[in-house]
Amino acid sequence: MVDILYHYYEAEQGPFRSISRLSNQQYRDVMQRIKQDEALFASRRSDDYLDVRRELEQKARELFIIKGGKPLQHSPQYMTLGPCEWIKSWYRNGVQLSIPLDALDPSQVSFTYGDLFPTMRYEDGKPYRKTVFTKNEIFDVIAKFGLPQHWNGDGSCGPERYIEVQVWDDALLERHIPSPGSRTDETAEGRP
Repeated sequence: MVDILYHYYEAEQGPFRSISRLSNQQYRDVMQRIKQDEALFASRRSDDYLDVRRELEQKARELFIIKGGKPLQHSPQYMTLGPCEWIKSWYRNGVQLSIPLDALDPSQVSFTYGDLFPTMRYEDGKPYRKTVFTKNEIFDVIAKFGLPQHWNGDGSCGPERYIEVQVWDDALLERHIPSPGSRTDETAEGRP
């Protein structure tokens, strides 16, 4: 069973920095810098990306609440269930941290089978579209459809390349953030 969550980020920026929490002007300033570096995955984002992202995050939050979730934040921090080296390649100097799933309160963690964007927007009738899953539910989905990282690592079979994890409480993540100067690319043991 896959039970480790991974977060990928630019080493120089640090983990768990959400563009959803920026003002519109701050977002435009950040995207202007990112778009100058075409090697970065985010440089290809459309001009309406932030508006769409915020709308999808709100929908995911509402769906999670219906299923009993108790999200504290209005926008989540993102992780994957199991590793996904493809995401690490989005960054110039990408690194990862990992956290055991059981270290997080399930009432603050939702899942989508694939990235939030295609999960909520594709109209192909797959049963895992337009919904979020709880911790208990996602393992039934994996049992039925497999782990996307295993059957679609290169993206040739559709948009599902990983299982996305939405963490709705920043405090749950803070103790797992590596101290400055500590090694990355390993399980975060937390700060003393």
